[in-house]
Amino acid sequence: MRIITFFLVGLIVHVIFFISIFDIYFTSPLVHGMTPQTMSLAPPASRLVLVVADGLRADSLFTLHSNGSSRAPYLRTIIKESGTWGVSHTRVPTESRPGHVALIAGFYEDVSAVAKGWKENPVEFDSVFNESRHTWCWGSPDILPMFAKGATGDHVYTYTYPAEEEDFASTDASRLDSWVFAQVKSFFQSAKSNSSLRASLHEDKNVFFLHLLGIDTNGHAHRPMSQEYLENIGLVDNGLSEMVSLVEDFFGYDGKTAYVFTSDHGMTNWGSHGAGHPSETLTPLVVWGAGVNSAQTVTEPQPYEDGYLQDWKLEHLRRVDVSQADIAPLMASLIGVPIPVNSVGVLPLPYLNNSDLFKAESMYTNAIQVLEQFKMKMAQKKETTLSFLFTPYQLLTESKQAEFIHKARILIQLGKYEDAISLCQSLISHSLEGLVYYHTYDRFFLGCSVVLGFVGWTSYVALVILKTHASLNRRPSILKQDQSNTLARLCMCVTAVITLFLFIQRSPATYYIYCLLPVPVWYSVLKESGTLTDLIKSAPSLPLWKCFGYFVLVAFGIELLVVSFFYRTMLTVGLAVLSLWPFLSGVFGIAKYRSLSWFFSCLFLALFPLMPVVGREPNMHLVACAGLLTLFTSVCYLWSSQRQTPLHLSDRQLFVAQMLHVAMCAYVPSLTHSSLQQKQGLPLFNQIISWATLASSMLVPLVSSTRIFHRLLSILLSLTATYLLLSTGSEALFPPVLSWLMFVWINIEQEAMLAQGLSGRQELSSIDFSANIDIAKIRQLKLDDIRRSYFFVFFIITAFFGTGNIASINSFDPASVYCFLTVFNPFIMGGLMMWKVIIPFIIVMCTFETIQVATQLSSRSLFLIVLVISDLMALHFFFLVQDYGSWLDIGTSISHYVIVMSMTIFLMLLSVVTHILTSQRLIMWKRPKSHFS
Repeated sequence: MRIITFFLVGLIVHVIFFISIFDIYFTSPLVHGMTPQTMSLAPPASRLVLVVADGLRADSLFTLHSNGSSRAPYLRTIIKESGTWGVSHTRVPTESRPGHVALIAGFYEDVSAVAKGWKENPVEFDSVFNESRHTWCWGSPDILPMFAKGATGDHVYTYTYPAEEEDFASTDASRLDSWVFAQVKSFFQSAKSNSSLRASLHEDKNVFFLHLLGIDTNGHAHRPMSQEYLENIGLVDNGLSEMVSLVEDFFGYDGKTAYVFTSDHGMTNWGSHGAGHPSETLTPLVVWGAGVNSAQTVTEPQPYEDGYLQDWKLEHLRRVDVSQADIAPLMASLIGVPIPVNSVGVLPLPYLNNSDLFKAESMYTNAIQVLEQFKMKMAQKKETTLSFLFTPYQLLTESKQAEFIHKARILIQLGKYEDAISLCQSLISHSLEGLVYYHTYDRFFLGCSVVLGFVGWTSYVALVILKTHASLNRRPSILKQDQSNTLARLCMCVTAVITLFLFIQRSPATYYIYCLLPVPVWYSVLKESGTLTDLIKSAPSLPLWKCFGYFVLVAFGIELLVVSFFYRTMLTVGLAVLSLWPFLSGVFGIAKYRSLSWFFSCLFLALFPLMPVVGREPNMHLVACAGLLTLFTSVCYLWSSQRQTPLHLSDRQLFVAQMLHVAMCAYVPSLTHSSLQQKQGLPLFNQIISWATLASSMLVPLVSSTRIFHRLLSILLSLTATYLLLSTGSEALFPPVLSWLMFVWINIEQEAMLAQGLSGRQELSSIDFSANIDIAKIRQLKLDDIRRSYFFVFFIITAFFGTGNIASINSFDPASVYCFLTVFNPFIMGGLMMWKVIIPFIIVMCTFETIQVATQLSSRSLFLIVLVISDLMALHFFFLVQDYGSWLDIGTSISHYVIVMSMTIFLMLLSVVTHILTSQRLIMWKRPKSHFS
């Protein structure tokens, strides 16, 4: 197979493996076609006011000042006297969109919904707003439109401020909340003179939604422990008090208004959210008004062992915790609208102040609503599965469903409300379990198909390596022509059977891809089986103990890399072990200075995985130090290189310009940070410099000389300039230290070739990336090349995890992008932070490209070994996903699998980019032939 064809096939295969994990584990749980369930009893409230304080932590609201006073005195009074309170437990990802969907629609979106946009609906879903008669919303343009667009009819009205107001550099982000309260006040005042609006407001089943973003914005900009964040809570509390008085006055204190105050997610101490830390998942819930229980004093210990009751001085008041999705059926019950048809929430009865009959009927309606989803899901799966293969959920067969419903109705009619409620809760529990059962019905089948394809692909690449590069005793192909034809016919028959099977079951198009992919892959493996036979027959002549030793070391090394995804400190252990390599391999005897440089550079780099991933305070002095270190390294190199390979004047001028640019970029973050601290906003000059640096970072190196170290230095200066602009502290030192180790690696690999007795060693200073490769000098793979490939994969993982955990959303600090923009834009901000992660990746890639050239290997040779190592890691994580039982462990392993697959795809794509980055040139100057002939 030609290299281009192999590259394209490999890319397609890995993209399929990458997408498969989302198709297997992150498909939408929603089903459609259910009938909304209504209850005949009159609801206690005619209207509902929902207030969501975005980014508010439970402890920030409930914790008292040191003097015993509350930062939210109005809500504290509600908790003590007239309402019911508790903690709402959110789920990962703790982001605004999934949080609001859980609150208002009652279901948990899959993780991929975070990347599908805040303003648009990836899938249609029902919500409390949709079921209401009218809903009026005030707040952020990132949240409100998705519920207005998702509603049927034209009864959801939104009032939003301009998106530009969501500025982390704002002098006072709490003005966003002040705007909302002012708009609500103006709305009700205008309704007094608007008869049609007043009539609409006095109808039942109305909802008023206030989305308050100021707390979240202040938390990102100043941290949750800051004065700005805590004072914003007081502003919200005061605004809430005034708003309640306004609403009650407008409706004549009719006692028909219910109030719900909560948050979509919390926030870590370092001002981020998205993961599962308690500070992110624990949010406050305070409910009061019509139909809601007032505060209840308790004397016995409550069933909560988290210690928060004592910390918040609320142990004497009943606490009622809920899952975030439970709030949707609570709101629906209070105003008498159908529970959203996709809701998986369970009505929290302790919040309701109503008759036992009302509670029993409400819980029965909730049970039927969840059961309808189960029945629809079961019908869909039954319809697309052959009858003799279909296995129903045994705890809720059709006969048991009818039995549950009949028994619940009888209990309600007999007045045994407690028994009816208990039975309905049991039915909801079974229905939710059944929903998961049918939602994951094909998971094992698809997982086996993907694993089969994965194992086949890895086997094929290994056989290609053996066939192309191993010095085996070649024999004629083991497959004769008729055997080859038989194999082809067999594969065609298998393809036809699988296709027919999937067609009969009306499977989605992606199922065809996952199930049919193993067929051509294993066909290719079986065609190359002769290589395996040659290996077995050549075994007596091979250095078996050496091969076995390499196999054990690589297996141990892969396991270490897998463990490092869960424990970053394992990278420190790995780097400490790698630092000893020159002393164990004999390289130290012929290159003492370079061996010691390798030893110390590995140890310095090993410090970074020990540093905290999150919670670091900005330290612009370290960013400036990183810039000075980069400049010092560059000056030293330029001074030493003058004696070996004199620089052309134009190259010297380019390097000086790049070094001045790095110096400026080292100063810009400090200037930006100072301006933001003084609440003067993002300076326009800094923003222009930042975006210009980003735009030119991949172009400027193409203007430099293609001599190895000249080009690598230009790449380092260009990428480091961008990295400095995206840094806030110690992580800025990572690229210079990593580059030092990469420089030493290039040099020490030359010495390793000499130690192994390989001929044809070139002087590094004489190598030119753009020179035509002499095919005659390309050598075969050696066992030591496995070690080179493993080093590369290890350094790639270190580049990914060296300064943070990219598997965790909250390890990214939004302050990293403040040199570029401060107005909230999740996709641009996310893209910039991902580019920050990729920069060390590119540095390692360029180094590996250099080593391939310097060690006289074709780009395909080492790359094949790298593919095998990374694929084995991905396969390891895929098996972990299958083995884990809890969703948290599954989610962690899935994220790691996605990272490895993304890394592999990046490797394949960036191998082309780095080849262009190192060997191509935009401008060619004429040079004296004495230096470059």
